[in-house]
Amino acid sequence: MTTPLDRALVEEATKKSGLIWVRGTAAARPLWHAWHEGAAHVLGDGPGEQPLTGLADGDTAEVTVRSKDKGGRLVTWAARVVHVQPGTDEYAAAVTELKTKRLNAPDGEAMVDRWARECRLLRLEPTGETSPMPEGDLAAPPVPTPATTRQPIPAGVPRLLFKKRK
Repeated sequence: MTTPLDRALVEEATKKSGLIWVRGTAAARPLWHAWHEGAAHVLGDGPGEQPLTGLADGDTAEVTVRSKDKGGRLVTWAARVVHVQPGTDEYAAAVTELKTKRLNAPDGEAMVDRWARECRLLRLEPTGETSPMPEGDLAAPPVPTPATTRQPIPAGVPRLLFKKRK
C-alpha cells in the first residue's frame, strides 16, 4: 500500500527527471518522456526515435527515476503500460507535452504527423507500488575487453608538434 507521500515522490521525481529507466520484458533502457495527467508518456519505435523494446499494451513495467542533478536513484515504481491511439484527445494532449521535450527533431513541426503515422505512444500509469531502495552496491564488474589504456606519448612528439617554423 502506498502513501500520499509515495505518490507525490513518484510524480515530482518523474516530472523533474528528463530521463527514466524502464524495464518491461526486456532489459532496462533509458527513455525520454513527459509527465502528463498522472502518468509518464514515452514515444518511440519509429525511424529515428527511441526503441520501446519489451513494452506492450497491458503489460507491466518497472520505472526507475534518477536525480536530475546528481544522477542517483530516487525511486523505482511499478507501471501499467497503455497504448494511446492517435486521433484521440488524450493522444493530442500528450503529444503537445512531448514535442516540447523532443530535442533535435529532424523534421520540426512535421514530427507530430510523423509520430502519428510511424510511432507508438505509451502511457506508463503508476500502479501505486514503489520498490524499496536496494541494499549495498549494485555496481557490476566491467565487461572483459581487449582494449587497453593509452601509453605515454613518445618524447619526440612535442618537439615535432610545437617546433617553430622559419
